[in-house]
Amino acid sequence: MSDDGDRLALLQQVLGTLNVGAIVLDGERRIVLWNNWMARRTGHSADSVTGSDLLHLFPELRGQRVDAAVTQALHNNFPSLLSQSLNKAPFPLYASAAAAARGERVQQAIEVTPIAVAGAARHCLIQINDVSLAVGREKLLREQTMVLRSQTFSDGLTGIANRRHFDMAIEKEHRRARRGGLPLSLLMIDIDSFKAYNDHYGHPQGDQCLIQVAAALAAMFKRPCDLLARYGGEEFAAILPDTDAEQARQMAEAIRLRTIELAIPHLPGGEGHLVTVSIGIATRQPDSAADAAALISTADRALYQAKRDGRNRVAAQALA
Repeated sequence: MSDDGDRLALLQQVLGTLNVGAIVLDGERRIVLWNNWMARRTGHSADSVTGSDLLHLFPELRGQRVDAAVTQALHNNFPSLLSQSLNKAPFPLYASAAAAARGERVQQAIEVTPIAVAGAARHCLIQINDVSLAVGREKLLREQTMVLRSQTFSDGLTGIANRRHFDMAIEKEHRRARRGGLPLSLLMIDIDSFKAYNDHYGHPQGDQCLIQVAAALAAMFKRPCDLLARYGGEEFAAILPDTDAEQARQMAEAIRLRTIELAIPHLPGGEGHLVTVSIGIATRQPDSAADAAALISTADRALYQAKRDGRNRVAAQALA
């Protein structure tokens, strides 16, 4: 065998053992080399594809990023590394027959490199790495991050926003209201005589009461900007951006009535023998200089006023 033949046989052996897809195209885009990795993942042997035009074999690549990268390599001697996020699986490559039946392609990282060939037109090498495992890990990490974020900002019992989420949101909405010259209302909502409820029915039933009330109230807030949070214990807080005092009172009254509609029995001597809520309202006017802490303090005072006035009612106080 000639030296050239020996070198070609060695090159084919090397390409055959690589754990990466390797395709070599000549200047006419015909397949010159096709390694075992490609054969296993496409079902096409090297003998069946050698001499074929790449775009005849994979017509879906025509006009796509791989097509452009091959053109740049062959005509402009320009290498390309395709963005995996934009070109997840351009080649129909499958890890197994079962994956092929499901249409699940391997995720691909692709590099196209020009090759100078003495006495012949420029060739190019297409290298394909299977990055499915890395993509899977990244997806899992994203999902875990979302879960952790949800746990960080959600109340573990009721599933609504927690106090940490509330603290961040009230500061953000206060800044937005101040910049935009918009009203901002805050409702502090407390379940009446909840200690007595817990003492009478027990803590597990008390937890169910909190869950039921939280779910019903959360369903009332239709705007994405509104936030209902568990402020602590049996107390909830609702941030209502771009909401004036009258609109806030209407919302508070609707919440009070909705809680009664739940018809959660309370012990004899409770408010009408059903679970009820008292609500305090504070509204920041567009020209107010008060900060977020003052808004919270005012809503708290209004809530205690509602409690003193007999519970199961709405009270509002002016922001100082």
